[in-house]
Amino acid sequence: MSPDARTRVDIDGREVSLSNLDKVLYPSTGFTKGELIDYYVRIAPVLLPHVRDRPLTMKRFPDGVDGQFFYGKHLPSHAPEWVRHVEVPSHDDSGSVEYAVLCDLPTLVWAANLAAVEFHVPLWRVGRRRSLPAPPDYLVFDLDPGPGTTVVECCRVALDVIGRLGRLGEGALAKTSGSKGLQVYAPVPARWTWDRSRATAHELADTLAADRPGDVVANMRKSRREGRVLIDWSQNHPAKTTVAVYSLRAVREPRASTPVTWDEVTTCADTGDPDRLVFDAREVLERVERLGDLFGPLVRPA
Repeated sequence: MSPDARTRVDIDGREVSLSNLDKVLYPSTGFTKGELIDYYVRIAPVLLPHVRDRPLTMKRFPDGVDGQFFYGKHLPSHAPEWVRHVEVPSHDDSGSVEYAVLCDLPTLVWAANLAAVEFHVPLWRVGRRRSLPAPPDYLVFDLDPGPGTTVVECCRVALDVIGRLGRLGEGALAKTSGSKGLQVYAPVPARWTWDRSRATAHELADTLAADRPGDVVANMRKSRREGRVLIDWSQNHPAKTTVAVYSLRAVREPRASTPVTWDEVTTCADTGDPDRLVFDAREVLERVERLGDLFGPLVRPA
């Protein structure tokens, strides 16, 4: 397809314009924009329930993952009129931001065609609420391995996290970040406020860091992260986003943020083999076909 070539396709009754499908987005593997769109079309049945009703931030790589990128928070002026959007007040009271909301397959394909490699969403949903942001749906612990550590150490910390969460830990699930780390999601009761969820996450992170000072840190300063896993509790804030489950990541290969079982987490921790929790686009699709949506229990009713 020539650089300016475009094709229009009908997706669920919506006309979507596609362009530059042969453009390589992952130079190390030759993975193209066409393959990116194909992955998102095929993963859509399990991805969409997790992002529906959540304001969308797109991480776009028009020149591929080795090139410059930008975060797309504002709804583009050229967005089709059928793309759902919502106006969200800025957390610093400086105004508001009009976000796209990724709620159907045409919108997903439209966004992927913008070279949106990564999709990030907050821990709350728009729903029918008039006051935004809404209360949190989850507690999230973003486990980021510092220099000298891998996802193996993250798995060991994750097992400690769910052990200390008590009843909240009974419904907790894990997914890879798709990059280096691991993320633990625990559903919280509908009555929970942001202050409560943030304080709970902060307290647990500080306790773990105090109990395991040799391998856990709860402070963001890079100088303290050598040989340790950072528990990023600060993600529990209405203005923060985390990478959506099943989203691809802008790393060397087209890896995805992938749900994993606690048995897989335990095996990775026991064997010390980080490659056990690395999944590319093809492998993720195969896992979904074989295992279904491991993150399915976290989907909240509309």
